[in-house]
Amino acid sequence: MTLHIIIGAQWGDEGKGRIVDHYAARAQVTARFNGGDNAGHTVTVGERIFKLHLIPSGIIHPHVTAVMGNGMVVNPRTLLEEMDSLMAAGVPVSPQRLRISHAAHLITPAHQALDKAQEAARGKGNIGTTGRGIGPAYTDKSARRGLRMGDMLAGDFRERIADHIEDANRTLAMLDAPILDPGPVCDEYRKYSEFLKDHIADISVELDGALKAGKTILAEGAQGSLLDIDFGTYPFVTSSNTVAPGALTGLGLGLDAARQARVTGVVKAFQTRVGSGPFPTELGGDLALRLRGSGSNPWDEYGATTGRPRRVGWLDGVLLRYSARINGLSELVITKLDILSGLESLRICTAYRRDKKHFIDLPFGPADLAPYEPVYEELPGWEEDVSGVRRWKDLPKAAKHYIEQIAKLAGVPVKLVSVGPERKQVLEI
Repeated sequence: MTLHIIIGAQWGDEGKGRIVDHYAARAQVTARFNGGDNAGHTVTVGERIFKLHLIPSGIIHPHVTAVMGNGMVVNPRTLLEEMDSLMAAGVPVSPQRLRISHAAHLITPAHQALDKAQEAARGKGNIGTTGRGIGPAYTDKSARRGLRMGDMLAGDFRERIADHIEDANRTLAMLDAPILDPGPVCDEYRKYSEFLKDHIADISVELDGALKAGKTILAEGAQGSLLDIDFGTYPFVTSSNTVAPGALTGLGLGLDAARQARVTGVVKAFQTRVGSGPFPTELGGDLALRLRGSGSNPWDEYGATTGRPRRVGWLDGVLLRYSARINGLSELVITKLDILSGLESLRICTAYRRDKKHFIDLPFGPADLAPYEPVYEELPGWEEDVSGVRRWKDLPKAAKHYIEQIAKLAGVPVKLVSVGPERKQVLEI
């Protein structure tokens, strides 16, 4: 049996979708274990681009069963739109191919309204949420008042939705936000339950059976490790556990599954993040525009979910080393190496400086990075376009040296390098 966990080693948007797609060719099951439709995985197959926010991106492979775990929060409207989009593209999404945990929590219009109202109330202190109701849904889960996918199968589901809306309206009224009419929401969600009821299952049992049958499960993480609710740049984080150990609780798997687990960390050749929060190596000016791109193609630095331009900067080796430790990474995958072609020189942050002291590790995690100044190592760049390279030995010497330095900083070997958005633009080391 094999559990292969793929996580983002930075602030998300590392290109996990296409790396999952690469490894899914050798898996029988792909499973999302956290987050909601605030995440986006993009996979490019030929001229076709798939942008998935809920359904595991491995479903594009016809032999794969896709699983949505109990650690997720699910907006059924978004889910059904994705299902329709996939089917229109010729990708089957039958109940046998898409399984949804009965314990995954529902996102409703009330959660979205609360998200926007609470963010507005924060004013300048907002944390840059996507406004999709993720935080309020996880809040309801922790407060033990949430609605789960299994509630869709209950005879009194309509009444449960109505009670939920009325409860949220009391909070919305206190925030001077518009309240919701429960009737249309109840009708809408009752229809969703009819479409989704055959997909709802105890996926913990099914995944356990798959592992015992010798199948490979590819666990897809959403967002990135530095957005983890416990280990990220708190409070500028998401509302779920994005790190590799979260795959166990987010899928209902025990420690037996972890004993032979393989953990792949996906990291860009530089650093990006969307929204507010600390970013020690952030760049501005022409170089930032150069790394970000124009937004004219899916390889540019604009959020797959929000469309917002990403903040960009040099690779942060201190944060990467931290991410490698908290995830227990087995290996790294480097993406977007091609974007660095044509730069005369490159920089990597190898340490932080504070009060004339150097730190190669974070004293108290990454929550407060403002007092630290990055210490850089400068490396030679390369002029060659590497997007057509398919073998490690054919990369420019400077590009290979850059990758080797990343592996050295992280203390983890690099196994794959991507040099473009297409499936074929991945080379093995």
